[in-house]
Amino acid sequence: MKIFLAQQNYHIGNFEENTRKIIEGINKAKDAKADLVLFSELCICGYPPRDFLEFNDFINQSYDAIDLIKQHADTIGVLVGGPARNPLKKGKELFNAVFFLYENELKAEVHKTLLPTYDVFDENRYFEPAFEWKVIPFKGKKLAVTICEDIWNLGDNPLYRSSPMDTLIEQAPDVMLNLSASPYNYAQDVVRKSIVEATVVKYKLPMLYCNTVGSQTEIVFDGGSMVYNTSAQLVHEMKYFEEDYALFNLEELAPRFPQTSGGVGIAIEHQQIHTNKIVSSHTDSHINEPKTEAHNLDTRMGRDHATTIYYYSATEVGRGIDTLEYLVNDKNIDEIYHALVLGIKDYFKKLGFTKATLGASGGIDSAVVQVLAVHALGKDNVRVLLMPSEYSSDHSVSDAEALSKNLGNEFDIVPIKDVYNSFLSTLKPIFKDLPFGIAEENIQSRTRGNLLMAMANKFNYILLNTSNKSELATGYGTLYGDMAGGLSVLGDLYKMQVYALAKYLNKNGEVVPNNILTKVPSAELRPNQKDSDSLPDYPVLDRILYQYIELRQGPKEIVAQGYEPKLVARILKLVNTNEYKRNQFCPIIRVSCKAFGVGRRLPIVGKYLS
Repeated sequence: MKIFLAQQNYHIGNFEENTRKIIEGINKAKDAKADLVLFSELCICGYPPRDFLEFNDFINQSYDAIDLIKQHADTIGVLVGGPARNPLKKGKELFNAVFFLYENELKAEVHKTLLPTYDVFDENRYFEPAFEWKVIPFKGKKLAVTICEDIWNLGDNPLYRSSPMDTLIEQAPDVMLNLSASPYNYAQDVVRKSIVEATVVKYKLPMLYCNTVGSQTEIVFDGGSMVYNTSAQLVHEMKYFEEDYALFNLEELAPRFPQTSGGVGIAIEHQQIHTNKIVSSHTDSHINEPKTEAHNLDTRMGRDHATTIYYYSATEVGRGIDTLEYLVNDKNIDEIYHALVLGIKDYFKKLGFTKATLGASGGIDSAVVQVLAVHALGKDNVRVLLMPSEYSSDHSVSDAEALSKNLGNEFDIVPIKDVYNSFLSTLKPIFKDLPFGIAEENIQSRTRGNLLMAMANKFNYILLNTSNKSELATGYGTLYGDMAGGLSVLGDLYKMQVYALAKYLNKNGEVVPNNILTKVPSAELRPNQKDSDSLPDYPVLDRILYQYIELRQGPKEIVAQGYEPKLVARILKLVNTNEYKRNQFCPIIRVSCKAFGVGRRLPIVGKYLS
């Protein structure tokens, strides 16, 4: 049996375009002489559809799309994902489903069992879990079809009480097929491979795993669909951050496990592996966990390459080494670059916009956003404003000019002095002779925000926000000023990651002027201002923030790592007391396992650590 994987980029609620792409994928599979073609989870409607699922018309259009796709599923089997109605009165009205189409008919329906309801996922809000599990017979083979999270229940502390494969395996399937919408973060590829491989090891069946690609507002899907043979070897890994197609022969994926000398079957080892961190069949140079818990599986499976370790959670990856070393390593920064470019590109394309603007301050954050915008949209579609004030240094303007000249994008210099002074004059009767302070600083920032939004409105641009995660975490930003924007590009990158990304952008020659990389960070809202006047040094700050935000470590755990208690208390208080600012912020392109936004839900008026 020949099986075709179609890794495609969908648009939520764009049934016409999604259906066209799926039919195009079917035709590609037919041209490749495939017997069966796999698409990804909820590909018909796009993932995540969220509250669109509450509209009956949305579900009707999804079913209409299935009827169109069915016409092309004549001589080829087709597995597509979409919402399915629950015929029972009890339970939620919908299933997260896979439809098996063949001979122009709906032959089978598979429902998702394990519904993730954490971080950016909220599937239990909409879907009923499956209550029956059956393999799909097709051309003499039995297909065990699962949907994304259905295979993510491994390790010694699984999230769910049971797994659908435990039932399906009793029906003697020949292959596991998984349709996924697995979002990107810079640990996800490591975890995803671990999960797929561990599943193959446990059930002793090959797996073809088809993931979606593309960005949906803040969530980036990186693709990286993969195929493992029965020996738990990675046969093929598809492209990351772009569409891709590939054909596989099932008969070539099923070499059998060897027996150990003494006749003890490998199944004994599988059980041990399933309940512990276990050895991986491939070497990833970016896996940093010490190999203390590894079992010598490769020897028992006839492998001759080095062993690594499985990871079942993104928070496990990177432990055992310095936090900053992990956050800025080459592998992560390269992936982050491609994720952000795709995030910008798809946000504009799917909203029907083509042009961006941003404030170019001559600082590191705006410089990196500007380069990414040009790479995503093209230099002719990016126009920036340089808005110096009386507190701006000469090199800030010249550095920003140099960057725009290096990139070839349009820029305008609009000094804010007159606008700023008009605000001060207007407020003089109220402010009287009170000393210069945060109000005057924020007026400058909001003046710039107003000018940028005026440009966006006048010329149909989207304003790209340039705040980083370190600033957003600590509230080091001005509502309706430098926090304005339609999309946050760097809001999930700590400051030290931004510096690493800037160096990455210069790897083939200077694009970001070196002076921007070496100058002391400053908001330049008062004389001789530096970020360090208000915040701890970024290398220390970022390490503590990562422990608290991504790893959810409390103050005692962080202090136990050697940090000064008062410093930890101060930083955590800054994070929690500034939730009100982040609650009003624009969507942030997610690249970590815990980004601000829909995946991190904290009360604004909470007292904890504040």
